[in-house]
Amino acid sequence: MTSGQAPLLEVADGVALITLRRPRQANRLAVDDLDTLGGFIEAVHANDAVRVLVLAGEGRHFCSGFDLGALGAVDAGARFGELADALEAARPITIARLHGGVYGGAADLALACDFRLGVPAVEMFVPAARIGLHFYAGGLQRFVDRLGLATAKQVLLAGRTLDAAALLGCGYLDQLLPDVATLDAALQALADELQGMAPLALLPMKQHLNAIAAGRLDAKQLAADIVKARDSADLAEGQAAWAGKRPARFKGG
Repeated sequence: MTSGQAPLLEVADGVALITLRRPRQANRLAVDDLDTLGGFIEAVHANDAVRVLVLAGEGRHFCSGFDLGALGAVDAGARFGELADALEAARPITIARLHGGVYGGAADLALACDFRLGVPAVEMFVPAARIGLHFYAGGLQRFVDRLGLATAKQVLLAGRTLDAAALLGCGYLDQLLPDVATLDAALQALADELQGMAPLALLPMKQHLNAIAAGRLDAKQLAADIVKARDSADLAEGQAAWAGKRPARFKGG
């Protein structure tokens, strides 16, 4: 039985925070949680006021993936794959706050985020092959594309546990901070920095970068987004702010 509370979504000042709240079970996800999280991502994606989405967990760990006891009841791989793909495609810039263990499918949820910040207590382990579970297609693709084939094989085939130093070295972590307080300060600084960017440039560039990495760039949409940003009042404001050595005040138009 999975205890604890369902995930929570909070939105304030252009930043959405999704918190996983089953700390006694390392924030493992129940079947209903997948629907809840999918709904949160959909709501945030549709909210133009949100530019940054943070995914975090309560307690000692980030998340231990899907409840293995429910594997026979649902196609966990397909459901997790849909959730991770939706997170990757979300309009805001996404940040995973990693303060402890990142296990199973949670490793792919974090990998689907644009940035991952962690502390020395972070470790990542995916036991799929050990329990007879074939990892789903989207997760395999992300591991190979973002971490390289050799690292993907170490994690998914050999079942290696990667500590924080190894995760930083392979590019899984973007920043490794000394403690949780520093982690939260760095996360806030990154969110503030992203909030200060011009949304007409920032948010489409995220989508196009991901599309380029996946080999599915829409050249016409890229050209349209370049023109839209070029002709925007935000570009004029950015140029004026740069010349005046002051913070820009972007309005998204």
